[in-house]
Amino acid sequence: MIFTMTAAFIIAVIAVWFWLRFYPEKKAAEQFFNAVVAGDMPRAYQLWKPGPSYKMQDFVADWGPTGYYGPVKSYEIMKAKSPNGSATSVEIRVAISPFSPMPDANDAEKSQKTKVVSVWIDAKDKSFSFPP
Repeated sequence: MIFTMTAAFIIAVIAVWFWLRFYPEKKAAEQFFNAVVAGDMPRAYQLWKPGPSYKMQDFVADWGPTGYYGPVKSYEIMKAKSPNGSATSVEIRVAISPFSPMPDANDAEKSQKTKVVSVWIDAKDKSFSFPP
């Protein structure tokens, strides 16, 4: 009985660890994408924590309403994983859509415009970057 209880406890701990291991990075991604969806570009830029070479105008050219990824009206975090060769970053794959709410997979016309984007989040300071 003790062996069974110990094994069940260990399995539960491992399951919770897998479920929660990227929780802080997912929350950082949610905050960022909520700001982008709301159109609050200064807040989103602040959450991105850009380097000196990535100016606000570059950021808006990427994420703004007429930017490369924009307009972003809804999003869904699809997957979080630790990229190969990176001990400090987490790759977040996000489906972004120019429609609100996120289109259903059965709505082919709107689903075609949904893009899947990968962003990397540094686990230490929660800064964002594009994958190399």
